[in-house]
Amino acid sequence: MSAAYFITGTDTDVGKTTVAAGLLHAARRAGKSTAAGKPVASGCEVTPNGLRNADALALLAECSVPLSYAEVNPVAFEPAIAPHLAAREAGVALTVTSLLGPMQQILARQADFTLIEGAGGWRVPLADQDSLSDLAMALKLPVILVVGVRLGCISHALLTAEAIERDGLTLAGWVANIIDPATSRLEENLATLAERLPAPCLGRVPKLTHAGAEAVANYLHLHLLD
Repeated sequence: MSAAYFITGTDTDVGKTTVAAGLLHAARRAGKSTAAGKPVASGCEVTPNGLRNADALALLAECSVPLSYAEVNPVAFEPAIAPHLAAREAGVALTVTSLLGPMQQILARQADFTLIEGAGGWRVPLADQDSLSDLAMALKLPVILVVGVRLGCISHALLTAEAIERDGLTLAGWVANIIDPATSRLEENLATLAERLPAPCLGRVPKLTHAGAEAVANYLHLHLLD
């Protein structure tokens, strides 16, 4: 039975792709087929094969279903700035409609476990009044939230969970990615998140020297999504 999720974060640089790749690796380890999409990415490198984004490449490496880079990441921009600003500078109309079709094609591959990864947090703007959250709504996917654990993360996490619910989507689970292990009262903060977020914690990922997908997968509990 196939399952698909939209993965978002409490902010930018909270380890969304690190966790997403770990979840995909955990699914593969459990014998599941995997697929992923990164509908829009900025901060890409110029290569002989075109623009390439490190996050999208990390997701592609964990896909067992054969997908091309362009399928995983259909819209790529070189500047490391907000996607809607990069799109404006490039003269590209970045709308939900432009991203929906390519992501639906990935979902149509019917992998056992599919992740569609957003960019930054929940309300990242696209063109006009569109946001990436509108794409998640159009895809009608349950959401996995990556909480970047540091000072202030509780409010960010709860506000994001409230927005997801208000948008009519289900928070399927959340992952605590401990990006600041020196966070004061770390255990108490994690306990508060567990008490207040309306979904199971899928794992606590410590600060790792080498945060590859295989290492991160060891801290994740995919069965809690079942």
